[in-house]
Amino acid sequence: MQNRYLLLSERSKQDIICSLPEEGQISRLADYFQNFADSTRIKILSCLALSSLCVNDLSNLLGINQTTISHQLKLLKDQGIVNYKREGKILVYSLISDSVNDIMNYAVLGG
Repeated sequence: MQNRYLLLSERSKQDIICSLPEEGQISRLADYFQNFADSTRIKILSCLALSSLCVNDLSNLLGINQTTISHQLKLLKDQGIVNYKREGKILVYSLISDSVNDIMNYAVLGG
């Protein structure tokens, strides 16, 4: 059976195929957006969109134990979504980019 496309020309097909992300990029995209599939991470990101905070502050604000907050922050840091700076013995976390907040606002407000 021959592959026939209704709207797609052979040239368009090749243009689309050449423009698709590579497997490594697709994997990184999937990992990045997985961060928005966890309610605890969304709460943390929402707080950090408003202010830089330490683990204790986040724990108190969200009513979630510090171990869970620390674990989630490590995942977000490993994904390049949050960073931290040391202030004495305290690590203060913040969003690396406002684009995270933009993505969340877009999803909530529907564009």
